[in-house]
Amino acid sequence: MKMPLEDVIVLDLSHALAGPHCSTLLADFGAQVIKLETPGAGDIARAWGAPLPGGENSYFVGLHRNKRGISIDLKSAEGKELFFRLAEKADVVLENFRPGALEKLGLGYEAVKVRNPGIIYTSVSGFGQDGPYRDRAAMDLIVQAESGMISITGEEGGHGVRCGVSIADLTAGMYAAYGTMLALRVKEKTGQGQRVDVSMLEGQMSLLNVNISAFLADGELPVPMGTAYKALLPYQTFRTKTRDLAIAIGSQKLWKLFCPLIGHPEITEDPRFVNNGTRIVNRDALIQLVQDAFLTKSYEEWEQILLGAGIPVGAVNNLEEMLDHPQVAARGAMVDTEHPRAGPVKLVGVPVKLSQTPGAIRSPSPMLGEHSAETLREVLGMGDAEIERLMQAGVVHGVAQD
Repeated sequence: MKMPLEDVIVLDLSHALAGPHCSTLLADFGAQVIKLETPGAGDIARAWGAPLPGGENSYFVGLHRNKRGISIDLKSAEGKELFFRLAEKADVVLENFRPGALEKLGLGYEAVKVRNPGIIYTSVSGFGQDGPYRDRAAMDLIVQAESGMISITGEEGGHGVRCGVSIADLTAGMYAAYGTMLALRVKEKTGQGQRVDVSMLEGQMSLLNVNISAFLADGELPVPMGTAYKALLPYQTFRTKTRDLAIAIGSQKLWKLFCPLIGHPEITEDPRFVNNGTRIVNRDALIQLVQDAFLTKSYEEWEQILLGAGIPVGAVNNLEEMLDHPQVAARGAMVDTEHPRAGPVKLVGVPVKLSQTPGAIRSPSPMLGEHSAETLREVLGMGDAEIERLMQAGVVHGVAQD
């Protein structure tokens, strides 16, 4: 069987994280992603992350598998024409420039639509393509702050902190991939393309949906609670004799199973703890009682006790421990790859498993301009002499295959 997106061509102008995460999700399931970068430094993320051999960096290499790399000067007249010719062949144009930047270059949605009426033009930005914040520059930290995400993240009683990953970027990338595939479905039915407008702000709001609903219901502003969760109790991490443990008591049935296991069968009938509502009111007293119980045994002992009763429990792993996790190995969640410059590189695998048309890591991240000649030849049918002329003129940049 063909991969789900095997016949989809994506012209990817995006940079940093949000847009590239979108195109990686599409590429993993067969889309032909042409990553278009400007000559010189290319994508700003090429300079991010820990260095790898051969001058490559971990951030870029980990994010850009399964893509072709082409480098074109989009400020030149010939470079713009090459962009339009590629867009005519593409199903999707993806970008995450500041709103209006590509319009100023004459490369916006309306201009592309004239040349390719069926184009799906996916734009990812901090605040969206309209509204009073439209023109503001926004990176992940800014949107985490503006959205309220930082205000609920961190230790209880402390200042809010940034989420440990670039969650605003990653969420926007996932929604952009989702929106793009919805638009592709419409195009299958009608032949019509459309603009897909994804804002990082609204992506964060979608993650905060239950928090927003709770605030609108009770008027109480949520605050940082560490690993705890306002709506359920106990639902957080605790210390044991050896390492931290995460516990999730998500129902009254689990609560009644849990109490005898920690040596306190009597609290199932204690008026302070008899149901989730009363437990929330008496949070401090209950958490201290549970914490004291967990300090009596090691994590390994508690894991066996709790698992045997069907209680959701997990270890608080660091990344090294997670990479050695038996479930990670069993699922093939890490993939060994070979980069032409960096050498052997382990990458996080495809997170969605399809039984008949699985995604795969088929190729490493491209070097800047690595596939310029190949792409112009195969996609546009351009001859070698014309490609060489464009490279000599500085319109197109290529890279030696070393």
